[in-house]
Amino acid sequence: MPTVLILFGLRFYFYLRDHEPIHIHVENGDGEAKFEIETDIVLVYNHGLKPKDIRLAESIIEENKEIFIDEWKKAFDGRNKHDENRNGNK
Repeated sequence: MPTVLILFGLRFYFYLRDHEPIHIHVENGDGEAKFEIETDIVLVYNHGLKPKDIRLAESIIEENKEIFIDEWKKAFDGRNKHDENRNGNK
């Protein structure tokens, strides 16, 4: 699971076997949350993060949204091309 950013005690990451829509997971010592980020930033779930950490995460995502989306696309475009080549498709 690639870590894209660690800032103010929040770790932003995604899983290599994740699925669309594009989203980012956020965790700290208190818990984890998931945000969809493809269009608007939408909190999907929160398991234990404090409200102040959710607000901070939303702010960080807003400032770094393009980076998160670019990293997602790099990881998943490469995986999709690998899957196509393995299956004999080009």
